[in-house]
Amino acid sequence: MESEKKQSEKDRLERSIAEARRKREEGYREQALKIHPWICARCGREFSGKRLRELTVHHKDHNHDNNPPDGSNWELLCLYCHDNEHSRYLDQEWYENETPGDKEEISSKYKPFADLASLLKKK
Repeated sequence: MESEKKQSEKDRLERSIAEARRKREEGYREQALKIHPWICARCGREFSGKRLRELTVHHKDHNHDNNPPDGSNWELLCLYCHDNEHSRYLDQEWYENETPGDKEEISSKYKPFADLASLLKKK
């Protein structure tokens, strides 16, 4: 009985947090759609009507609490470009945490222009 009560309290808290996040997101999304043109800032696709839902608000500094009223921390990105942007950000974080010895140096031994001078002299 005690564990059910704790789980119920935990579920209620999680629902409250999710609802607060949704409301906050709706607020800055509506602002961003009023400020910025309905065009993906990366690929340039235009959105309107039912497809407008595919346009997302991206926080340039990746801080969802930084929502200035002038929209300077936002850009509108389509779903695909938004996913790509966050993947690039995660990749960057991953490689920044690498130690110097983790990366193997790979050098190519093939030199495509090594004999170019002799080939040009033949003419």
